[in-house]
Amino acid sequence: MKVLVTGGAGYIGSVVTAQLLEAGHTVTVLDNLTTGVAGAVPEGARFVQADIKQAGDVLGEGGYDAVMHFAAKSQVAESMAKPELYWDNNVSGTLSLLEAMRQTDVCRIVFSSTAATYGIAGDEPITEDTPAVPINPYGQSKVAVDYALQGEAAAHGLAAISLRYFNVGGSYAGFGERHDPETHLIPNVLRVAAGLAPSVNLYGTDYPTPDGTAIRDYLHVADLAEAHLLALEAAAPGTHRVYNLGSGTGYSVNEVITTARDVTGHPIPVTTFPRRAGDPPILVASSARITADLGWKAHRSLHEIVTDAWTFLRSTL
Repeated sequence: MKVLVTGGAGYIGSVVTAQLLEAGHTVTVLDNLTTGVAGAVPEGARFVQADIKQAGDVLGEGGYDAVMHFAAKSQVAESMAKPELYWDNNVSGTLSLLEAMRQTDVCRIVFSSTAATYGIAGDEPITEDTPAVPINPYGQSKVAVDYALQGEAAAHGLAAISLRYFNVGGSYAGFGERHDPETHLIPNVLRVAAGLAPSVNLYGTDYPTPDGTAIRDYLHVADLAEAHLLALEAAAPGTHRVYNLGSGTGYSVNEVITTARDVTGHPIPVTTFPRRAGDPPILVASSARITADLGWKAHRSLHEIVTDAWTFLRSTL
């Protein structure tokens, strides 16, 4: 296929682009580089530096079969402080993309969504039947796009799949996390081992979990990318399907830190703080539906996630 990857200079987009190229697809990456990195665009992909609202200029060149949509703002705290940015980029930008797809007869899309759509779900593990009640503009903007995709599928025959997931880690083919500021646990733990921070902050040690620390779902970025390629092939005209991507069990903060100590050989000091308001004890997604429908499941362990993330971090120092 000839595929447009929006946000393909970002972490997940770059890995998906690499796997698309390996699978023999022709890829154009569109990214405005506000958070993406030009050097993260895999060799063999064409790169267009442009905003999502300019995607029509690229699709108008003709011959495209599908879009993989990663271009989004994704910081929860920022979305609370500046919600207008999220409605403009994530929602208005996607609506512009969908209009361009209609005008150019591109009828297939895989949308990178988030398990933040579920808010504080209460169900463990979270399934696709769990009500989507997001508690921040980031999650709300992603649900809004899901509704737009549902409408496009019903009215215009769009083939669409949304993939919802929590935390992603690791690296693949030399592509890894380059966030600034970095808010994710695994790279922040590894920054301590690399001497870039004195200790890692741990929020809450009294959760009702086996070791007292919060449990979260972590997926290797290569597993995640493989799910996107399966979804690309499986998207069916006139349907919008939603799939969770998860481990089904999750890992505690202490498990992540312990694994990082094992991988790096560094003691990784910890500074403990009280729980943060609104942080639930456990957030884990069930991937039973996508396993049944598409045969996908997460194969790579937490140890592999941390090892590959550590390899990537050291390569950037």
